[in-house]
Order: sequence, then C-alpha cells, then structure tokens
Amino acid sequence: MEKISRDNLHPVRSLNLLSSQEIRGLMSSEHEVKNLFRECALAVLNTGNDQDDVTKLLESFQDFEIEVFPKSRGPMMSVKNAPASAFVDGKMIRGIQEHLFSVLRDIVYVNYSSIGNYDLASRRGITDAVFDILRNADIVKPNLRPDLVVCWGGHSIGRAEYDFTKEVGYQLGLRGLNIATGCGPGAMKGPMKGAAIGHAKQQQELRRYIGITEPGIIAAEAPNPIVTELVILPDIEKRLEAFVRLAHCIIVFPGGAGTAEELLYILSILMHERNQGHPYGLILAAPEKSSEYFKVLDQFIKDTLGIEATKHYEIIVGDSETTARRAKTHIIDVRKHRKKSGAAYGFNWELFIPSELQAPFYPTHENMAALELTRDVSSYQLASNLRKAFSGIVAGNVKSFGVKQIKENGPYQMQGDPNIMQKLEDLLESFVLQKRMKIDYASYTPCWSIKE
Repeated sequence: MEKISRDNLHPVRSLNLLSSQEIRGLMSSEHEVKNLFRECALAVLNTGNDQDDVTKLLESFQDFEIEVFPKSRGPMMSVKNAPASAFVDGKMIRGIQEHLFSVLRDIVYVNYSSIGNYDLASRRGITDAVFDILRNADIVKPNLRPDLVVCWGGHSIGRAEYDFTKEVGYQLGLRGLNIATGCGPGAMKGPMKGAAIGHAKQQQELRRYIGITEPGIIAAEAPNPIVTELVILPDIEKRLEAFVRLAHCIIVFPGGAGTAEELLYILSILMHERNQGHPYGLILAAPEKSSEYFKVLDQFIKDTLGIEATKHYEIIVGDSETTARRAKTHIIDVRKHRKKSGAAYGFNWELFIPSELQAPFYPTHENMAALELTRDVSSYQLASNLRKAFSGIVAGNVKSFGVKQIKENGPYQMQGDPNIMQKLEDLLESFVLQKRMKIDYASYTPCWSIKE
C-alpha cells in the first residue's frame, strides 16, 4: 500500500488556539491517549477508502507516525507513512488536513481542558460536557433558525438504498435544510451528497455537513469527503446525546446493528414519561425495494416494546419528496415550540435523557451476558438495554477492542426472556442475510450467540 510522508502541516482554517503546554501534554502523555490520537488521525487520513476493518487498517500502517509541535502561530503537524490517498501530487487534500486538526482539537480538549472539571457521574454534568465539546468545535452556533436534520443509517448498504439517501438529501437541500450524520460512507454520505446539490441549486450560503463520531468507530467509518464540520465525542453515549440534542428532526435509513442501536436509543428517550408531549420528528425512510426492512424492524419494536413505542415515529417508503416535506414540517413545529417556550434553537436542553443512557456501556462478555432483556423492566428501560446489546454487536464487528475480545474469547453470549431473545435473533439473522453488518462479507462470522 502506497504511503507518503509530509511535514509542516498547519490548520487550513481557524483552530482554537492550543497552548504549548497542551501540545506537550498530548505528545508526552500516557500511551493510551497518544495512541488514541494516532488511531483517529490515521482514520481521517484513510478517508475515501471503503474499509471498515480497523485491524486491517492498523496492520497496514504499523509504521504510521504523527507528531505535533507548538509554534507561535499555532500547532504544526508532521506525518510519516500516511495513506497516499490523502494526498494529491504530494500535497494533502485540504478537507482531510482540516479534519486532522479537528482530531487534534477534540482529543486535546477532552483530555487536557476544563471538561475534566465536570461531574461526569451526574446527568447534567454529562450534558454540560457534551455541549462544551460541541461549542468548542463550533458546531453549536447561536442565532440560527432550526434547520438541522440528523440522518442515521448503515455504512454497508446496497446501491438502491444509497441512491435513495441521496434523493432524500437532495430534497432536504432544496428546502434549505442542513445535514448531520455519523460522517462515514453509505447512508451517512448519501444525504450529504444529495443536499450539496440541492444547496447549490438554491445558492444557499450556509451549507452544513456535520460529521459526529467517536474514537471507537472513526477507524471503521472514516469521514466521507462531503463532511465540512467534524467533531469527535469521547464515547458512543456522548455521541448519541450530541445527535439527539442537535437534531431538529431525525431521519433513519436502512442499516444494521448500529442503526438499530441509534433507533432504540432515541425511542428509549421519547418513551420516557418526562418527555411526553415534547415535539420531536422521527422518520423511518426506505426505497420501495427495501420496504420489508422497516416492516420487520417495526414488528420487532411492537413485539418487544409494545405498540405504544410505534407512535413516536412514522414510516415513509419510496417517496423522497414526502420524506423531506415531513422533515420540514417537524422542524417548523420544533421552531414554534422553542420560540414559545424560550428554549435554545441550537441545543435541545429540554429533552430528558436518563442517566443509564448517558453512562458508558463497556461491552465485555460479562456485561453483555448480564443485560436484563426481560419484560420485568419498563418498556423504555428494555429499549435502553436492547440498545446496549446492539452497541456490543457493533463493537464486536468493527471496533478494535471489541474485535480483539471476540478473537480471544469467542462470541458474546446473550440471554433473557425467550420470546424477546427469539425476536432479537431473528432480526440479527435478517441483518446478516442482507449483508448489513460489514462492508467485507468474505469471511463474516457473527460476534454474538443467543444462550438457550
């Protein structure tokens, strides 16, 4: 694999000033933090390569090095043995160079700034930390009318589904709506690409293509080339909270375990009694060829969480224009509600997120086996626990520590109510048959097992 070394990289746009102490702290820090920066930087430099196997990426670039040096006019980076695809005629692509400094900004901010002073054991403390990370990255902007549609969906999808996400993005762009996704390929790239054309046709000045990720997933879902604003949250729970607090509407496209995790996360929030009556647009959208996907997922939700859970979303099949219109309607409702209540437009402080949805879930074999997947808990709590189950499966599929765990200890074992577990197994098997778990299916083996 071709590699390139390039010295003297400077921020291409403004970067929040980093002190010499912060930079020295990063480069002399314990191995864990320095390695985190290295892996996230390598993932960004791998942008545009359709690969979701983090172990292969790390093995291919074992000799990759990155150093940061303090300079009076701002930090300077030196990279060695980086993917050649990040360069054109020996010069790093401008967008990738900017994302590289976004990685630096977020890793330094989370590990060496005042965020460490927040009470991360409290619900409000975590929300304050999420807000500050987003504000530091200039994602939260004041005095902007609600216009942000969060799009969720799989990174491993077929051509028809990808084209549909582009069509929806195009219709959203024509209506002046901006896009935030998980920043990777597939259903994360399509809406941005379509919206870019819609924005261009409308000659819209403010064009936002926000990528929200976290260290465990960025190597498997590197930022796609359309992303203009990148932010890295410390873990999946803070990433999910960032999505739901920034969104003025959410559209979910077909996907795999990660998409199921995202949907169950927002459902567990909307099902909570403290969020009853809170306006929140949630649309499940698919092309005609994939109509069965949401039919199966909708039935899974009914069978496990109950019919009440389905009132929080609507399903639209094969109609990109109607999907965009409905999103715009939801956003207008959100604007009216927040204007009337005096709530902030850019960050949804009103939404109640239970502590169990904020606390990081570490998918060890012990934690996966201990998940309470029974009807002895409330529906919103069951949704939260199912979310954790899918989070573990995502880790076992594409995250470095999860892949390592599965390799060393075998698949995760899950157990619970027989009916719930049967429904879960059926859904997971459908994802496998539809090749939704990973991009490379040449040697895919499920990372889970349902215990009898």
